[in-house]
Amino acid sequence: MARGRLIVFEGAEGAGKTTQIRLLAERLKAARIPCTTVREPGGTPVGDAIRGILLHADQEVTASTEALLFMASRAELVARGIQPALEAGRNVLVDRFFLSTYAYQIFGRGLAEAEIRAANRLATAGLVPDLTLLLDVAAAEGLGRADARGARDRMERSGDDFHQRVTSAFRQFADPAWQDSHPECGPIKLINGTGAETTVQKRVMSALAKAFPQPFGSIKS
Repeated sequence: MARGRLIVFEGAEGAGKTTQIRLLAERLKAARIPCTTVREPGGTPVGDAIRGILLHADQEVTASTEALLFMASRAELVARGIQPALEAGRNVLVDRFFLSTYAYQIFGRGLAEAEIRAANRLATAGLVPDLTLLLDVAAAEGLGRADARGARDRMERSGDDFHQRVTSAFRQFADPAWQDSHPECGPIKLINGTGAETTVQKRVMSALAKAFPQPFGSIKS
């Protein structure tokens, strides 16, 4: 049985990751292509408990605690969710992975890159995404979308300057030179996240079909 592919959706708050994963999963199901969808933090009993701590609006944690909690959730998800699904031949769609840690905790919180990368190697056991689709929207637009969903969670309440740093970091990750110096991230494709959901979905499908003609090139639009 062929190993499945790990496809990560990344981006700042309100970039549209969850919506695009849902639309893609529906297409894969209709085409009878096996897939599993998971999110970070969460996806396991331990990860879901950690998610409650990290996103609770009234919870206060230090930057280093925040980073380590994300890593702990990731370690459980990789070992108990992602790796078994890949080995079973399923394509795994992940709503956030370690690029978010690089953006939020290194660039946003100011933690040391070397330490975060070392912790991430432990959490992922060396797992490298086959492709990361990086949805790009302006920080203000993304936060506006998040506000439309309801009250902001703890991460969303981190302040405009913080979110601008995060958005700028994600855009830096699309630079081929940055990717060459961070091989653990795998290939990253920047996707314009503005416009209607169906318009963005066409951009997503185009990127996937170009990267993996089989099976994504055969999916009807």
